[in-house]
Amino acid sequence: MDRADIVHDAFVRRVKEENYQQGATPAGPLAAPEAVAIFRAQCLSRNLDRRARKMQAAGQGFYTIGSSGHEGMAAVASALRVDDMAFLHYRDGAFQTRRAAMVPGTTPAWDMLLSFSTAVTDPISGGRHKVLGSKKLNIPPQTSTIASHLPKAMGAAYSIGLAKRHAPEHKVLADDGIVMCSFGDASANHSTAQGAINAACWTSFQSIPLPFLLVCEDNQIGISTRTPEGWIQANFAHKPGLKYIQADGLDLFDTYQKTLEAADFVRTRKKPVFLHLSLVRLYGHAGADLQQSYLTKSVFEGWEKNDPLLHSARLLTESGILTSDEILAIYTETEAQCTRVAAEVIKQPRLKTSQQVMASIIPPKRLCASSNGPSNHARALAFEGELKLMQKPQTMAKLINWALTDLMLKYPEIVMMGEDVGRKGGVYGVTQKLCDRFGTDRMIDTLLDEQSILGLAIGMGHNGFVPIPEIQFLAYLHNAEDQLRGEAATLPFFSNGQFTNPMVLRIAGLGYQKGFGGHFHNDNSLAVLRDIPGVIIACPSHGADAAKMLRECVRLAREEQRLVVFIEPIALYLMRDLHDAKDGAWMHHYPAPDERIEIGQVNVTGDGPLAIVTYGNGHFLSQQAAVRLNAAGIKTRVIDMRWISPMPVNGILAGIEGAEKVLIVDECRGTGGQSEALMAMFVERCTLPTLRLAAEDSFIATGPAFAVTMPSCNSIFEAAITLWNEL
Repeated sequence: MDRADIVHDAFVRRVKEENYQQGATPAGPLAAPEAVAIFRAQCLSRNLDRRARKMQAAGQGFYTIGSSGHEGMAAVASALRVDDMAFLHYRDGAFQTRRAAMVPGTTPAWDMLLSFSTAVTDPISGGRHKVLGSKKLNIPPQTSTIASHLPKAMGAAYSIGLAKRHAPEHKVLADDGIVMCSFGDASANHSTAQGAINAACWTSFQSIPLPFLLVCEDNQIGISTRTPEGWIQANFAHKPGLKYIQADGLDLFDTYQKTLEAADFVRTRKKPVFLHLSLVRLYGHAGADLQQSYLTKSVFEGWEKNDPLLHSARLLTESGILTSDEILAIYTETEAQCTRVAAEVIKQPRLKTSQQVMASIIPPKRLCASSNGPSNHARALAFEGELKLMQKPQTMAKLINWALTDLMLKYPEIVMMGEDVGRKGGVYGVTQKLCDRFGTDRMIDTLLDEQSILGLAIGMGHNGFVPIPEIQFLAYLHNAEDQLRGEAATLPFFSNGQFTNPMVLRIAGLGYQKGFGGHFHNDNSLAVLRDIPGVIIACPSHGADAAKMLRECVRLAREEQRLVVFIEPIALYLMRDLHDAKDGAWMHHYPAPDERIEIGQVNVTGDGPLAIVTYGNGHFLSQQAAVRLNAAGIKTRVIDMRWISPMPVNGILAGIEGAEKVLIVDECRGTGGQSEALMAMFVERCTLPTLRLAAEDSFIATGPAFAVTMPSCNSIFEAAITLWNEL
């Protein structure tokens, strides 16, 4: 017999018998109508879980990680405002059912059962996944089981205070709102959770406003691994800048009172609170989980005896709010509702084609106010004496700095964040003077934690900002890649485009730094970014392109809500010369503020029969090699891709029109690099002889051998000679 049916039968029998576990007497400010509403939401959540298991058994549903045992979260929902954004744990069905009842016109049973059955009419994901979430309820969808939503929740909370001082055009959260984020006791141990909570404490310790409510749902187990008794309290009760409150999650009166206390503290003091709820887990981890294989019967039967619904029934009868018959009537009513609705839900259509599945990978465009840009006076104040320097060619680092300045002047909702981006001006000076120009509110020096940097950016995007986070080095991205892959990129996908993460992520990367840092500072692989659906990757090779492409990247984020990664080749930041010492050929004038390079637009230099397709440092080296090749009688054209993903196929094919042979120069590794995709494209789309030159599948060394594993002017020249003469 299914444990869900065992728990169901026990609940009905014990309510009839008024046979309850002992517990505290009902106390606190919870009024009778609110208590009944909480209990109704608890019953609905419970019966939705039971129905999901039955649907899966019948092949009509596809997800059974339920919320049973965590029904206390309905009381948390009651104690918060509907406009308090909630990032939910995956066992928070009761929170959503209660919040839905607080918003007129919602249909929680219908909506959640549509999600269980992956119907295309599911109002949150459009049939792509079973997720808790709702635009109307201010609940962004969440799929993670490892607390990877904590960093963005922290970022959303941070954005509230900042939005009061710098209101973005598409502001969402109220000035006196708070952000709630729930997670389990097991996932509290994950490095992502630990990092986010540490970032919250770090922020609060400095008296920076952070209206953030952390709710830990402690059921004492993570799948099969028990949480040591007392661990959560010992770990979180005494952290600096974090108030700790403990509540009995089985007691709706206590949970409601403690949540009110926590929410009031967060809302008025603008400081984070850790609300620790004691709960139980019913039915095992998921429908397919055989908990008897790793738990003794006495353990899970003990949890079943502590069924939260039984505790709610006892408290409601003891307080005289409901009789036993009325309790059973509410329970059976919600059971019948779930049965009736499920019978209709299973008739709804499901996704059938790849086009349908992929339709929400790219978010919808949004209407943005037009801007004529900053006035001459504003620019003069910001740039001061640097306006005169614009009359002369400059390095890429300087032109990026000026482009960021103009963009931040034009769009007040742009905020930058990262390690050392503010007062120091970045490791390479790219953001120098921006802190003086725009203040610490918009140039945020973060703690050393890439997950928190990206989480801050994602969360601020939830409140209408256009964040420009910086990761100091490409190699450091790997510490936080899941924030892009598992959170930012999936949000429009799992919300059917209703929630988005617009941002421009700047990363100093690629190789060719002379003798500095080894592979920690010279990472020549973009593979982890290229395969994330929906992500745009831009890579300029010189300053003028960098400025114009950066403007396009901001437009894509601001107007089209895209997730954009802007790769800045470190070795080209300060590059001045191309062919000879002091020729200054790799410096450029600052382009007018209204100039930009549209996504997909490539650059073609020359018109020779040998086409070299490249980007970044490869473009710089290919221009050097082209001079030697021309001297050897081989005329070339060099095509700078500029845009790595999506690959600018049409631009490249137009660029090679009239060519006879194609050489691909890829400074990234041969395995997983752009050259693989380019070769496949050329095989599929043209008949020209094609050769690729890519970096070795190696890390980069420190010292004189820093560049030996990557393409060079010499190796490009030799590969071109081989291609031209032999293929």
